Amino acid sequence: MELQVTNSPFNQEQAELLNTVLPTLSPVQRIWLSGYLTALQGAVASNTSAEAVSQASLPAAASVSKEATVLFGSQTGNSSGLAKKTAKLLEDRGFQVTVTSMGDFKPNTLKKLQNLLIIVSTHGEGEPPDNAIAFHEFLHSKRAPQLEELRYSVLALGDTSYEFFCQTGKDFDKRLEELGAKRIVPRVDCDVDFDEPAAEWMNRVVQELGQASASAVTPISAGSAVRSGVETEYSRTHPFHADVLENLNLNGRGSDRETRHIELSLEGSNLQYEPGDSLGIYPENHPRLVDELIDAMGWKAEESVTLKNGDVLALRDALLRHYEITVLTKPLLEQAAQLVPDSGISKLLEPGKEQELRSYIEGRDLLDLVQDYSLRGVPASAFTGILRKIPARLYSIASSPKAFPDEVHLTVRTVRYESQGRNRYGVCSVQLAERVQPGDKLPVYVQHNPSFKLPENPDAPVIMIGPGTGVAPFRAFLGEREETGAEGKTWLFYGDQHFSTDFLYQVEWQRWLKEGVLTRMDVAFSRDSDQKVYVQHRMLEKSHDLYQWLQEGAYIYVCGDEKKMAHDVHAALGTILEQEGGLSPEQASEYLIRMQQEKRYQRDVY
Repeated sequence: MELQVTNSPFNQEQAELLNTVLPTLSPVQRIWLSGYLTALQGAVASNTSAEAVSQASLPAAASVSKEATVLFGSQTGNSSGLAKKTAKLLEDRGFQVTVTSMGDFKPNTLKKLQNLLIIVSTHGEGEPPDNAIAFHEFLHSKRAPQLEELRYSVLALGDTSYEFFCQTGKDFDKRLEELGAKRIVPRVDCDVDFDEPAAEWMNRVVQELGQASASAVTPISAGSAVRSGVETEYSRTHPFHADVLENLNLNGRGSDRETRHIELSLEGSNLQYEPGDSLGIYPENHPRLVDELIDAMGWKAEESVTLKNGDVLALRDALLRHYEITVLTKPLLEQAAQLVPDSGISKLLEPGKEQELRSYIEGRDLLDLVQDYSLRGVPASAFTGILRKIPARLYSIASSPKAFPDEVHLTVRTVRYESQGRNRYGVCSVQLAERVQPGDKLPVYVQHNPSFKLPENPDAPVIMIGPGTGVAPFRAFLGEREETGAEGKTWLFYGDQHFSTDFLYQVEWQRWLKEGVLTRMDVAFSRDSDQKVYVQHRMLEKSHDLYQWLQEGAYIYVCGDEKKMAHDVHAALGTILEQEGGLSPEQASEYLIRMQQEKRYQRDVY
């Protein structure tokens, strides 16, 4: 729509400027501009001169507290990064902002706050991330105070492929309301592609806090990044295309497993990382699955589709590189049911069929949905409109930047399995195993994880527990400690299936043991004996020594599978505290919580 001078209050020059600018605005920018004009109009209504407008806005701004607290709960670092962006936006508007992890926040100060912004992810099956557990428990306990003077808002991060989508954010939002707090703006629930809704939430929060005045600052955009140290133009929304230097299978001949060691060049990117951080890779779907989907729907590979950002791609390219097609979610099924009302999908979504829905979604992909519900014939442009963007895959970095400047190493286990009569593929792991060679490029970014870091004191003892690919960050830890000359003793618990074929990085561990960088190592190869032995069993066998290390101030790090291994390791630590320290189960639990609060018990689990 073009603004016409003849029927508007604008002169020719103003109309031309508006017609140039308005079509280029993103949805977030339009929302911000609307709020800004509304606030300005309110000020103008009371006084028409520029000076009076400025004066009229002062009482409103003065009535709003200029202090704000941003609390984040994060397992992988996304919430932490968004908290910093939110703080920067508020500081640009004159606010005094405190940004802190929920694990570092003192709950007894909650009643003193006036403006509270919560940014929190949901971990596992609806659980708070590790650094949010204590605050979550406090807020839901009888000790939580009434908060009638508090204004708050929640930004919840999640993944719609999980049943309890954004549950932790929903918990905080509901509980704060129960305690009498008032919302600044409604909670926003974000899927894995969170940039646009997060930016919109930030801008709405700032507007509602009374800062949409004549001294406006440009609102935050979805792609903006918070920079620290050496600046880089590359980020989650603008990945760096890294050269593949090496791609090796770490498993020996005859192994049931395939684990790739990937080395990438970061030269020229200015990307910075520390041991404990992760690398995000934007993967491509398997070409075979893409072709089968196109054939099943009766589409043409070369026909064009328009992405949500306005880009136009050939359908096959869009399905390969942009859309997620290997995961089914309830929101996707709901949209598919609306798109094809007579398909029968709606019956699966009826109340009382939650378990049936759960069973159907598990282990199936988009091709299954298309074939099971006869969706052939739906136009590609309509069908791709309900698909979400393919999310990046995060991998714990397996290298020290001091040991390997301008490089980053990954340890990736290839996922292949059979389900519902078809072979299935781990999207990124199989791409790396089958279709990526040295010299190729991969779109990557660094995901900082402040919740998984070596102790500041290089003399502190370190216990590392990482079976399988969970050992990746500990290769980075030990490489870093070797380069910095850290003196603290180190102990690694490692496990896999077979000693002869599955001992990842065996030569490096042995060298570090010989040179004293690694003080102790205990291994558990579960298929080399009649009875399966895992890392938690080795921990219990060494319970006396492990307890002594804890008494000496050791830091514990756990990396790997969250659903089983991490729970078993946690239970083993509790048992050790009971047996060796004479603690009750409740005291052992409190001991571990206290260790988490002190950052002496850190987990990178998935």
